[in-house]
Amino acid sequence: MKSPLKATETRLFKATLQALRARLRGDVSALAGEALRTTMDDEGGGTSAMPIHMADVGSDAFEQEFTLSLMASEEDTLEAVDRALERIARKTFGICEGCGGAIPKRRLEAIPFAELCIRCAELEERGEDPRARNASDEGRADKRTTSGSRPRKPR
Repeated sequence: MKSPLKATETRLFKATLQALRARLRGDVSALAGEALRTTMDDEGGGTSAMPIHMADVGSDAFEQEFTLSLMASEEDTLEAVDRALERIARKTFGICEGCGGAIPKRRLEAIPFAELCIRCAELEERGEDPRARNASDEGRADKRTTSGSRPRKPR
């Protein structure tokens, strides 16, 4: 299925995604630098002769863990942005990877790297795999087609 969006809309989404990718790359680099700085300070990189209080060590460990968590989250988003740019190149941007239907433009405006329509995203949040569900539906349609009956129209 070809993208349901017009070429001008796709170009706008591509520009938005490229800007988001550039920002995220900068954020990930800054967060990595912050995490490394905290690690260097922990290893005695500082010159203070003051004894280290256990509460300070705990706070520093929490701050580093939080920074690493943010970095991982932003890396995940960066990967999703890259996949969206790949879908633009393949001309499949705006097509739900769960059901194969169109992802509403308003959803793409809110989350330009969305891979699923709202219905399939809700299924995924409940722990179901909309991609597997779609594949099993196709398998049943193939069986109906080979048995001589007409396949049912997708919903």
